[in-house]
Amino acid sequence: MTGKLYLVSVGPGTRELIPPMVEAALQASEVIVAYDLYLTWIQPWIAGKTIHTLPLTQERDRAQLAIAQARAGKTVALISSGDIGIYAMAALAFEEMAEDDRYDVQLIPGITSANACASLLGSPLSHDFATLSLSDLLCPWAWIETRARHIAQADLAAVFYNVQSKQRQEGVYRILDIMLEHKRAETLCGIVRNAYRQDQTVEILTLAELRTRRFDMLTTLVIGNRFTKRKRGWIYTPRGYGNWDDTPDTVTAANLPVGATWVFSGTSDGNALAREIVAAGHSTVVSSASEYGAELAGQACPGATPIAGRLGIERRRELLRESRARAIVDATHPYSTEISQQLIALAKELDLPYLRYERPRAMSLHSAQRAASIEDAAQLAMQHGKRIFLATGSKDVARFVQAPGAVDHQWFVRLAPDPQHLQRAIDAGIPRSHIVAMQGPFSQTANETLWRDWAIDCVVTKDSGDAGGVRTKAAAAAALGIALIVVDRLSLDTPATASDFASVLAMLRGLHA
Repeated sequence: MTGKLYLVSVGPGTRELIPPMVEAALQASEVIVAYDLYLTWIQPWIAGKTIHTLPLTQERDRAQLAIAQARAGKTVALISSGDIGIYAMAALAFEEMAEDDRYDVQLIPGITSANACASLLGSPLSHDFATLSLSDLLCPWAWIETRARHIAQADLAAVFYNVQSKQRQEGVYRILDIMLEHKRAETLCGIVRNAYRQDQTVEILTLAELRTRRFDMLTTLVIGNRFTKRKRGWIYTPRGYGNWDDTPDTVTAANLPVGATWVFSGTSDGNALAREIVAAGHSTVVSSASEYGAELAGQACPGATPIAGRLGIERRRELLRESRARAIVDATHPYSTEISQQLIALAKELDLPYLRYERPRAMSLHSAQRAASIEDAAQLAMQHGKRIFLATGSKDVARFVQAPGAVDHQWFVRLAPDPQHLQRAIDAGIPRSHIVAMQGPFSQTANETLWRDWAIDCVVTKDSGDAGGVRTKAAAAAALGIALIVVDRLSLDTPATASDFASVLAMLRGLHA
């Protein structure tokens, strides 16, 4: 007996978008194997057929059942939404087939979620693009991050599937942070939920705004590239890029000094170092990740050229090359290891001198307990207190409040007065009454007053050195008799590191000699 296996795609969720070939395949089939939701759109074509439905978690069982029926000489349709060959059932069917199987196979292509969502936004995938599933059930999370980083570095438009579930809350934000390391914060993106189904919603926003939102498994994200544009409520990516300078840019090589030392800052001592470099007679650019950071740099470093924004590696590369930068001084926060790694790679690629200014660590903090990671710090903090104060920055807030057992504790945060930082804390579930926005560093008295008023019984901070106020935090915690948890720094292999301004200036003098 020779059966036949149709691998059938029924599209994103409406009968009008089902390919015409599907009807012929279903009418020819004796047996239908599907998840029951998929039958909603094909009911008129399967009356009188033998129908087998298995739940979402039993995809391999569905494939095995369909193949067993085809081996028995039946004509079988294995059904999938979207395109059955993309993140779907076709691969499982091919895995389960035997090389000596004799039944015929025909795959009916369909409209994918990427196609459907893109059509609701406009034409964002008109040039090179990638798709990426954020489900670590399909591959290890480390692979997902690596692939996301390559997508971001290449500035490809992208479609993200399986964005967020109850069990996978934080992965999408990790991926969006990777996007922001390499793509502009102003990159146009789309959120599409329930494409071509009931309760469909469509929204266009920037990559920075996307980072502040919550999602679910019914949501697909579309990420543009640096050329993606907006028109009449739609977004589109030009089919041909033409002149790269056609893309509006708030930072261009034309308004940057030629042959400058680039200081990547964002900290008070980084800005102080940039001021010393300017005073030594060096043309200087100070790059900060946010408008607020650039504003502070402009105030602290008269004579330097401040630039703002998460430019992304592609744009940084262009600006460094086109402005003929003389050197890179990395004075970013001690815990911003990812941007440091990016700067090291750029310096090597562009043959630029690189120097890391690393503020000294705080040694021997009285009664402080050290934690190797955020996860360890969260568990230690919950062992020592119920009202826990986080002085660790906005990026890690969600990792604390979503740690196992965190719901039994109250969390309080102090953040820089930046809207994105505040939104992260709110999105993580911190009550507004538990948030204070102030520019540090803070005195021992200021810390004691705030913690006493909030009845804090445990403080978590990072080893940000004296410049980051860690010693005054330790003194305040000791004075109040409350626990202090300090998250250790990650080690970073750098070509050259200095822990004082004089060493940085000496290196720069050598370049000008």
